[in-house]
Amino acid sequence: MGYPETAGLRPESNDVVALLMNQHQEIRTLLDEVLERTGEERRHAFRHLVHLLAVHETAEEEVVHPYARRAAEGGEHVVADRLKEEDAAKRALKRLEGLDPDGPAFVEEFTSLRESVRAHARAEETYEFTRLLDAGDPARLQALAKAVRAAEAVAPTRPHPGTDSATKNALFGAPAAAADRARDAMRKVLGRS
Repeated sequence: MGYPETAGLRPESNDVVALLMNQHQEIRTLLDEVLERTGEERRHAFRHLVHLLAVHETAEEEVVHPYARRAAEGGEHVVADRLKEEDAAKRALKRLEGLDPDGPAFVEEFTSLRESVRAHARAEETYEFTRLLDAGDPARLQALAKAVRAAEAVAPTRPHPGTDSATKNALFGAPAAAADRARDAMRKVLGRS
């Protein structure tokens, strides 16, 4: 399922593009799993997907997009387009959280989200990641991978629409992450994972 622009990446490569490509593949798998499952298995797969998307997008917003804006040719425009897509996905995820996962409204909305997320990943891989590879030296791309992992460690565990920049994440990200992690811990204790 690799794209020609990024097909030469080694999965074991330790740069930021390889890291994000691996996460995109995991996201694609989870998107399919949510629709393949029902009942509690669907709820669990959806929660796992929401968590992964929230962490992934926050790390991109904090680390990758700022670098792409500066270093990549046409980076400002490419990042602006990706942020619009990410915000639309965050809003869809918030709507989905209020729906019965086994209901037809959830399936319909999730199917639409699934296609949007897949298109977004393809756009990142085609337009943003290739520019990062062209602009970045290997040491810088490895340093960005470390920074992404650090950002993921403190990222919120669910989407928060409107927190699509480093400034907004700095203001709202840490409190949201703390609240999300507390909520997650309580759900686990109460058996509602």
